[in-house]
Amino acid sequence: MTKSSLITQAFIAFSDIRAFAGAAVVRVAAPVAGGKRDFAILLLRSIVTVTVLWLLTPTVGLAQNPPFDVFPDATPPYYRVRYEASEQPGALSIPVNYTIWIPDGVETLRGVVVHQHGCGVGSCKSGLTGAYDLHWQALARKHDCALLSPAYEQPEHVDCQRWCDPRNGSDDAFQKCLRDLGTLSNHPELASVPWALWGHSGGGHWAGGITLLHPQRVAAAWLRSGVPLLEPNTERPNIKTHTVPDAALHIPIMCNLGTQEGVTVSEGRFSQVWPSVELFFGTIRGRGGLIGVAVDPLSSHECGNQRYLAIPWLDACLSLRLPKSHGKPLERLTTQAAWLAKPTGSVAVPAAQFDGDPLKSAWLPGEMIARSWMEYVRDTAVSDSTPPPAPTNVRLSNHKLTWEAQADLQSGIARFIIERDGKHLASVPEQGRNRYGRPVFQNLQYSDTPTQPLVPMQFTDEETQPNAHHTYRVIAENTVGLQSKPTAASDMVQRDSRR
Repeated sequence: MTKSSLITQAFIAFSDIRAFAGAAVVRVAAPVAGGKRDFAILLLRSIVTVTVLWLLTPTVGLAQNPPFDVFPDATPPYYRVRYEASEQPGALSIPVNYTIWIPDGVETLRGVVVHQHGCGVGSCKSGLTGAYDLHWQALARKHDCALLSPAYEQPEHVDCQRWCDPRNGSDDAFQKCLRDLGTLSNHPELASVPWALWGHSGGGHWAGGITLLHPQRVAAAWLRSGVPLLEPNTERPNIKTHTVPDAALHIPIMCNLGTQEGVTVSEGRFSQVWPSVELFFGTIRGRGGLIGVAVDPLSSHECGNQRYLAIPWLDACLSLRLPKSHGKPLERLTTQAAWLAKPTGSVAVPAAQFDGDPLKSAWLPGEMIARSWMEYVRDTAVSDSTPPPAPTNVRLSNHKLTWEAQADLQSGIARFIIERDGKHLASVPEQGRNRYGRPVFQNLQYSDTPTQPLVPMQFTDEETQPNAHHTYRVIAENTVGLQSKPTAASDMVQRDSRR
């Protein structure tokens, strides 16, 4: 091999690596003349080393513009990639930031739970914390799945269809991020495992579109306040329609919306949500599809308390559909255990007892979910009889008490109770917040993601004296008031290093 071809090969290798990572391909006008073989080898090694180090950096891409430039760190078990807007026809024309959480101890992932925000700057910004949601992590952890939260950096007054229609480049970017995040996290199976999709508003449009485009990959889809269009809308000609392939009829889908989005309130900004949902539901159910409707009786377009039905529903669907071994197809659901209900009704019954047209009924996967559905459509107060897991790893340093905890799958975490020497010391937080539903430890934004900055699991005990011995316990409480077992009593000595 000639000197010039060695150097050319070095640049080709560099170009391939950069192309894989999403960077621009380096172009060489002409091979460099002269030099030695050692120079080419050294050049190749240097370029590859720098590129690999760059690839392994948690955040990939240039700096974001406000308000998309403030987000939590992505250190393991979190990983992040970011892609700049593309000018290529058909490619994604809006920057996007993908953050993924990988549960500890999982050798081979079985799927990806995708939490997709809606349209507009505020909703897009909220996607920056979706992967850090303890409640959604509980769902992913149970099924050995990753939790992915995209954040599209949609500028104000820019058409949301540029990302919420997957055919406008976000489908390709989504699948590319799974390949790249698989490399970063050492989980290459991310590129091929099934998807459980949750989407709000434009995110529902996106999740529904992905479901129709890739039915072989979707285990289940929860569509909150947004669905793909199946017929042209003369008032919104910029929105392209989708078709429903036969394979999509085997995917469990739930259409969830607020009653004020056209069900009982026929005027206002979001009054057209129900007509779109009704058409989408009717088309798929009329062909025998496994689709249901859950009307939130308390809300409009905000997410409200939907997670207390959405997470158990997705849990049930994943339990039934995820293959037992990697690489196998998704399991098909049988209809024997199904319950049916009128789409805007409040009573569900076993399918054999339903006295209406089953092809106009809301489909539910089984009795447990059907009973939760009836509670949800009544007042959103989905019941729960299981306490949360006990916190672990309680520590004290410089008056600061810290701990770790996992959320209750059914009802999340509302607060932590701190005991010192067997007596109540404090609640964290003292007063839970969530303007859109039940108070939760992490608080929630409009698109069902934690607020920033993330709430830490810590409490500062200013009443302790240096070298004092105390016993601390921490108790988790979920959003229906059930408490975990306390942590094992931790005897600690206050060491004050602040002086």
